[in-house]
Amino acid sequence: MTKDLYPLGEIPPVGEVPARMHAMVIRPERFGPPEKAMRPEVVETPRPGPGQVLVMVMAAGVNYNNVWAGQGQPVDVIAARTKLGDPTGFHIGGSDGAGVVWAIGAGVRHVAVGDHVILSPGQWDETAPDMRMYGDPGYSTSGLAWGYETNYGSFAQFCLVDDYQCHPKPTGLTWEMAACFLLTGATAYRQLCGWPPHVVTPGDPVLVWGGAGGLGSMAIQIVRRFGGRPVAVVSDESKYEYCLGLGAVGVVNRSHFDHWGRLPDVTDTAGYARWSRGARAFGQAVWEALGERVPPRIVFEHPGTDTMPTSLYLCAPSGMVVTCGGTSGYNGDIDLRFLWMRQKRLQGSHGANTRQFRAVVDLVAAGDIVPCLAGTASFAEIPWAHQLMYENRHPRGNQAVLVNAPTVGLRDLPAAAPAVG
Repeated sequence: MTKDLYPLGEIPPVGEVPARMHAMVIRPERFGPPEKAMRPEVVETPRPGPGQVLVMVMAAGVNYNNVWAGQGQPVDVIAARTKLGDPTGFHIGGSDGAGVVWAIGAGVRHVAVGDHVILSPGQWDETAPDMRMYGDPGYSTSGLAWGYETNYGSFAQFCLVDDYQCHPKPTGLTWEMAACFLLTGATAYRQLCGWPPHVVTPGDPVLVWGGAGGLGSMAIQIVRRFGGRPVAVVSDESKYEYCLGLGAVGVVNRSHFDHWGRLPDVTDTAGYARWSRGARAFGQAVWEALGERVPPRIVFEHPGTDTMPTSLYLCAPSGMVVTCGGTSGYNGDIDLRFLWMRQKRLQGSHGANTRQFRAVVDLVAAGDIVPCLAGTASFAEIPWAHQLMYENRHPRGNQAVLVNAPTVGLRDLPAAAPAVG
């Protein structure tokens, strides 16, 4: 007889879907810091519709987007979905995960119940007119971040994904390693390899902001994999060895400089001169870290307000500044003279497409890059793991949490579960 609810870590027979499941839930009345916003609850288990897959989650990855979800800022994702007719009134986050296919909807042909999969965090409408015109979900208005803009992410016993989000889990990876890297890895891969002719080629100097973080950790490795020379930017010396160990040719401590923030108006002669001195001094430090007076051909951006003026200034003539975020703010001031007179490129980059997600999985499977798993927490510690991120006290690299996996180090189901039927 099918159970109504299984305890976390107790694996049902393969394909048996209980009526209810344990989940870490955000509700509007709890909006605030993660330790307040996220609470364990029991909710109804979703059922897969056409083209959808229900995955039993073994482990999940931690990303900053669900710090935002828990605050209801900068977007109230629950209100946004309610407006579109979603009746749930809650949010189950988690945009990275790994697990076992447990049920499939009509029309799903490329995965089967029992498959071990890594889940990519992008969702889109494959029938949308702009998808059919351009073919890349990064350009489609239908694109959504699964587990942030959509519900039923990986912080639950079962999650709901579209079939194209399922990628084969490399057999050598533990569940927690498989769960932690794909959002940051594919975001970095698209930034560095997705915008020809500005893709990493052998010998290219590349400046990587936040080198010890999840994005930066993956970016350093991708640059080295394709023959580039990454220079990592960090906030303190304790992160030097970590970045060098991943393949950085040098490291710069941004705390040694104080010109960060919005660009002074060019008519503010004294203010602009102070900023210019700071930017030039930082550029000198980059040259010293690189071992050569050569500007970076690609600048890997995501801090935004604090760093964008310097990034564009330092970028090589005909080079590219590519950004995927604005963690220090969204006002990215630039001096347009450096953009047009040196013919530089300022490129936005968001998410990844299916080919790029699979490319990162393949690079990890081949051992060309590592997941950079920095720490693994329990399901009950999901709020705490996000709180550390909210307070900027999280460990270097990527973080994971166990969901149905009872312990770290497992690569398969903890015990052979008989199939239903």
